[in-house]
Amino acid sequence: MKIEAEWMRGGTSKCWVFETETLNETSMDLDQLLPRLFGSPDPRQIDGVGGATSTTSKAMILRRPSDPSVDVEFTFAQVGIEEATVDWGSNCGNCSAVVGLYAIEKGWVIPKGDTTRIVTRNTNTGQLIIQQVATPSGALPITPDAQMPGVAFPGFKVGLGFQDPAGKTTGELLPTGAASETVLAGGQSWTVSMVDAGAPVVIVRAEDLGLDTARYDTWKEGVEQHLVTLDVIRRQAAVRMGMAATPEQAARAVPKLAIVGTPENSGPDCDVNVMMLSMGKPHPALAITGSIALTLAARTSGTVLNAITGNAVRSTLKLRTPAGVIETWSEEHQGSILVGVDRTARTIATSIIHLPETLGNAVEASLETATR
Repeated sequence: MKIEAEWMRGGTSKCWVFETETLNETSMDLDQLLPRLFGSPDPRQIDGVGGATSTTSKAMILRRPSDPSVDVEFTFAQVGIEEATVDWGSNCGNCSAVVGLYAIEKGWVIPKGDTTRIVTRNTNTGQLIIQQVATPSGALPITPDAQMPGVAFPGFKVGLGFQDPAGKTTGELLPTGAASETVLAGGQSWTVSMVDAGAPVVIVRAEDLGLDTARYDTWKEGVEQHLVTLDVIRRQAAVRMGMAATPEQAARAVPKLAIVGTPENSGPDCDVNVMMLSMGKPHPALAITGSIALTLAARTSGTVLNAITGNAVRSTLKLRTPAGVIETWSEEHQGSILVGVDRTARTIATSIIHLPETLGNAVEASLETATR
């Protein structure tokens, strides 16, 4: 069986982009189809198109909706690596940046003016994302020329504006009703904030992990020593946020977890140091949906992050990440709030993926055999 797909980079992630109609032609359940296409379960994903990391084992499924007010609808899939699973519980902000570019390249949206506006809707969350793609003189640049932190090469500039992002998963910006609260994990009390905007995120203070806020370069090693405890915190937060009945039933990808600390005086120009976890490991940059949650958390009195940034309402928030400083922005217009960030995107390859006619029992595949 042959399946057409585009391989695209969005922000600091890579994803395979499929059209809904193409996948429907297979008549296969996506929870079985996608892991087999990506080569899961296998930590190397050696017999599939997955990149063997959380930021490269992703799929976007696009369609043109009947709703005339929306240009493109898309569904995000986080494909398991060591497990033959698919997590549909959240969106990927970085990969969202490919949607507007894909629509222009495929002729779904005709470029207009120096910036083309594309209204997109994420079906995982119901979130409207207003995308602004740079199209000088009414066309994409012949050569991508926009740079961003965390990516060595340029792409096409894409601005992502999340419209009224609060509570899209749980119904409330503060799902528990409290700006901060205490969680018990690893024999210790942790002061955390649970925020839902862009994606549900639990925010933990860096100093509670014993991290040196004056030496951000040491955070990764320090965080890795606490991954088990952080996952306990994350799973407990999932229950408190109403996302799971028990900690064991919490999804792998959400809620996300962010560690925040006061930036050192001698460091780069930023408002807060951030390290986010992705699928249980330190993220090499920053989950963009998570950055939306952090932006609104900074604007909300009483949160762990607001204690760092202060109560002054700011139009931008500069977040230091392992890939560099990422700046988000927020603005209010006619009773609506738009929270956004600029990304870049680029098509890497147009491909035909070959799928064996018999999928095989991927769910019970032996990781021990795969890694010999």
